[in-house]
Amino acid sequence: MTSRHPFPVGHHRDPIPAVDRLDLWQTFVRIVEAGNLTAAARQFNTTQPTISRRLKLLEQLTEMHLIQRSTHSLRLTLEGESCYERVKRLLTDWEGFESELRIPGSDPGGTLRMVVPHAFGQEKLIGPLVDFLERHTRISVEWILHDDPRHFIAAGIDCAIKVGEIQDPNLVTLKLAQVPRIVVAAPSVAGATPPPETIEQLAAMPWLAFRTYYHSEVTLVHAITGMSEKFRIHPRFSTDNLYALRSAAVQGLGACLGSAWIFAEDLAQGRLIQPLPMWCGAPLPLNLVYPYAPSYPARLRRFVEFMRKGIPEILGSLTESPSNL
Repeated sequence: MTSRHPFPVGHHRDPIPAVDRLDLWQTFVRIVEAGNLTAAARQFNTTQPTISRRLKLLEQLTEMHLIQRSTHSLRLTLEGESCYERVKRLLTDWEGFESELRIPGSDPGGTLRMVVPHAFGQEKLIGPLVDFLERHTRISVEWILHDDPRHFIAAGIDCAIKVGEIQDPNLVTLKLAQVPRIVVAAPSVAGATPPPETIEQLAAMPWLAFRTYYHSEVTLVHAITGMSEKFRIHPRFSTDNLYALRSAAVQGLGACLGSAWIFAEDLAQGRLIQPLPMWCGAPLPLNLVYPYAPSYPARLRRFVEFMRKGIPEILGSLTESPSNL
């Protein structure tokens, strides 16, 4: 059953102030995707009462009840569900249309909201990001460090950078680079007499776990033969943070498998060594992902183009063999 209009025909209501309806529809979409008024207010950098007033005004203008509000939740009415899908497409098309109207060669503006992994986002990707922002002075960036970018569309995120395979069919996936992974340990752990010479001896060492990719089982691949070996571990320490994994390894807590780039300096300084350097973890893809849409704002298209062309060269060291790191 269609929801009743809050203002029946002929019913007197107060004059509605002049307002940009496009802004009101954008507010409506953001409320739906954020899940509540407070979260939408944070994304607009305003207050919850302001968002509530915008929604009420939109319902007055359209004479439709779009969202059923309760103390703890929001639920779209039938009219709201019908409007949401159409308005979402229209707003996306409109933003893309405005971008195309810009003078050729002009610099796009606006804010890009991105989710990036903690370690990459603090080190490897800051340089490329600075380069991008220096080229596009009217674009600003919200750089959100998070190792799990799931549900980022609902949080108002434009795109995400993720290490590992992408399973979501609703996302466009652009592969940027491969991230080699190696086994390392402190000399006090790996330099014992005799040092490990076989996979069995390596497995018998104390181990650390990087929960994002492994916890109780490690799979290694031989760099020359391609042979794969799998063994179980009983980690003394497990974490979902690459920096914590590195620190624990340097302190001599155990061996670990992790991204080769983060261990490069420790290997060069002798704080870490590779027990069996020919045995490595399978490399992980570094991906840029964003949702499918009929069109995209110019700022996102420029960023995707920049990443596609520049990142493989900028991050070229990621594809080097472990012996060169």
